[in-house]
Amino acid sequence: MDEALLRSLTPQVLGVLVRRGADFAAAEDAVQDALVEALRAWPADPPRDPKGWLVTVAWRKFLDAARADAARRRREDRVEEEPPPGPVPATDDTLQLYFRCAHPSLTPSSAVALTLRAVGGLTTRQIAQAYLVPEATMAQRISRAKRTVSGVRFDRPGDVATVLRVLYLVFNEGYSGQVDLAAEAIRLTRQLAAAIDHPEVAGLLALMLLHHARRASRTASDGSLVPLAAQDRSRWDTTAIAEGIGILQVALSRDRLGEFQAQAAVAALHADARSAEETDWVQIVEWYDELVRLTDSPVVRLNRAVAVGEADGARAGLAALAGLDDTLPRHTAVAAYLHERAGDPATAARLYAEAARQAPNLAERDHLTRQAARLNARR
Repeated sequence: MDEALLRSLTPQVLGVLVRRGADFAAAEDAVQDALVEALRAWPADPPRDPKGWLVTVAWRKFLDAARADAARRRREDRVEEEPPPGPVPATDDTLQLYFRCAHPSLTPSSAVALTLRAVGGLTTRQIAQAYLVPEATMAQRISRAKRTVSGVRFDRPGDVATVLRVLYLVFNEGYSGQVDLAAEAIRLTRQLAAAIDHPEVAGLLALMLLHHARRASRTASDGSLVPLAAQDRSRWDTTAIAEGIGILQVALSRDRLGEFQAQAAVAALHADARSAEETDWVQIVEWYDELVRLTDSPVVRLNRAVAVGEADGARAGLAALAGLDDTLPRHTAVAAYLHERAGDPATAARLYAEAARQAPNLAERDHLTRQAARLNARR
């Protein structure tokens, strides 16, 4: 069974049902039922036209459900009866589905889950495993999301920024569970980049590729985190780096700078350096200045403080950090790093220990704890 083929056909089949008049939530349920049927039937009897087979079965599932429910029976009057057999039009509704799933009325977590289900073709169980939550919890989240968007019309203008934000959230979910969400986000973003000509879409794809290229070097054999400066750069994926930089260069040449392009430019400067010592921190600070202008994000300002500390010295970094809210995530860890670079190991050790207590995950907590222990051992 080719699961990649099923995932690629899912948004196309869903789009066909919605164009025929099916409500989004009911259509998504019918498509999922058809996918289950395909998993059962295809190994023994693979269809010559997989998309046509899925459309036919999903449409029948939808009509069966409509007839079985009084509320849906009223909707049945508005939809066509089963169309005659024949080829399915090649219209691709993937882009509309991105916009539908990333509707602003949804919470970010619900939008991510719905995108993975409706566009990514993942099952509820797979999404739940990726999020490390019970399947029932994820099913409720997806059901609420579908109810929220069920009345949204397809002809409403889409919000590219919302779609990109959802895809970025998917990417940042990481690599836990049966499904590699980072790789899944790259796959979905490639689809979006093929469907829409927008420099920020290209910028996000470049950013993902450049970050993902360093994946193999981010953890040691024992699972511990490896900071960027200590990573084995020979393990970086040079093919992904070259592709990401190429995509970014084309996007930047259009002179419509956005935050994902600027973030990708920072990642490209890291990827382009042959060693940590050769990193062009001055140019990285300049890109962070652009990001501050574009977003005015406190998190961007926090990352800029680190870059300033590398470009102009730890004291300058601490000065840039001084004006930021100390409750920001990872603020204490950044302060610890800059104090260590400034020659104050006692303060750095105390801050590393405090940052470890605030860490959002076990791997980061262990890393920060080891940093505190390393400095304390020297005293």
